[in-house]
Amino acid sequence: MPLAFMPEEILETINMIRSENLDIRTITMGISLRDCAHEDIKKAAWKIYDKVTKKAENLVKVGEDISREYGIPIINKRISVTPIAAVGESCDSGEYIILAKALDKAAKEVGVNFIGGFSALVQKGFTKGDDYLLASIAESLAGTERVCSSVNVATTKAGINMDAVYRMGKIIKETAQLTEDKGGLGCAKLVVFCNVPEDNPFMAGAFHGFGEPETVINVGVSGPGVVLNAVRNNPGVDFGSLATVIKHTAFKVTRMGELAGREAARRLKVQFGIVDLSLAPTPAIGDSVADILEAMGLERVGGHGTTAALALLNDAVKKGGAMASSYVGGLSGAFIPVSEDAGMIRGVLEGSLSLDKLEAMTCVCSVGLDMIAVPGDTSAETIAAIIADEAAIGMINKKTTAVRIIPVPGGRVGEKVELGGLLGTAPIMPVHSYSAEQFIKRGGRIPAPISALTN
Repeated sequence: MPLAFMPEEILETINMIRSENLDIRTITMGISLRDCAHEDIKKAAWKIYDKVTKKAENLVKVGEDISREYGIPIINKRISVTPIAAVGESCDSGEYIILAKALDKAAKEVGVNFIGGFSALVQKGFTKGDDYLLASIAESLAGTERVCSSVNVATTKAGINMDAVYRMGKIIKETAQLTEDKGGLGCAKLVVFCNVPEDNPFMAGAFHGFGEPETVINVGVSGPGVVLNAVRNNPGVDFGSLATVIKHTAFKVTRMGELAGREAARRLKVQFGIVDLSLAPTPAIGDSVADILEAMGLERVGGHGTTAALALLNDAVKKGGAMASSYVGGLSGAFIPVSEDAGMIRGVLEGSLSLDKLEAMTCVCSVGLDMIAVPGDTSAETIAAIIADEAAIGMINKKTTAVRIIPVPGGRVGEKVELGGLLGTAPIMPVHSYSAEQFIKRGGRIPAPISALTN
């Protein structure tokens, strides 16, 4: 049944678009590549390129047509694919950079800005394909422009694969070194997950899960500016009333996303998947999650009360989105990527926001430590320990957590790295000087919590 909109709703949405930075951040087409497996890796690469370019040949045009006809900004058109570790498993070669370059070429051909799915799920261990993929990540991210990679190292059911965590610490260091001329930019295209969702439309963590249909459209909507305006317009209300205001706002934003997503799916003749309503900030002024928290009454993000404010915001966004659509999925909530949020950057520069405080905030937000720049001499073991801490939060609390961290080659605390575009500017943050090397080198798997025994 088509969605019905009242005239006042349409006018309100137009105002949100014009003055409050409301947009559809991404329309992401998920494509199954399970039928692209082949013993000859070059033939597998050709099959991947051929299928992606055929399935997504009209994706960008349809997104632009809908944006023009409905007046809704659709910022990015993207693709997610079946985890390449599984697709390449039967290949006669472990040179998965060949598959990465096929993905990159296909993404360029159809005009999308990113393609996600150079991924592996290794929460309990490694298959041959997983080993090959992890060994190829650094070179593949350095040698491609649009390919994004993600690795799931933990789940609430399986525990934390600490061998995978340590490997990812080393891979992140290697990726930074291979993209040294770009400030370690390759690391901005690499995410390490706990409890990864299979229908996430946002990069760099998107992939097309094994339970997904052949082809699907998932939509990611973002509206920090809209929520900020709603909070500022209600300065004296109590927290219960403020949560209701945010829920109502999230409801309206999600309905717009569902409208665009269903229309895109109809025109592309594929299945509609989910709407992910995530307050994903940009470096633009007025498009900041940190500003929302400060509008609630905090003097500066990172100060005492920040985690409580973020918990209220994240919960209200999820509740409002869930009421607006039967198919809310992905991450849905509030993101706190430091380099992409002007208010977060300000908090770091002024000393109110530390890595420890960000970790505490990830207990109640949508993802985790996102777009964090650290000194270039940060060890692989320290990076692995940061990943392990974040994975533990996700595992115990049955939520998705992730780490996207950039050890900036040659970078020192107090400096900045310019990443460009939506990736913004990352101030380099200090890490603890105390070593976690002996802890990380124990290896093995941290067992799942007792709460995982739900059958």
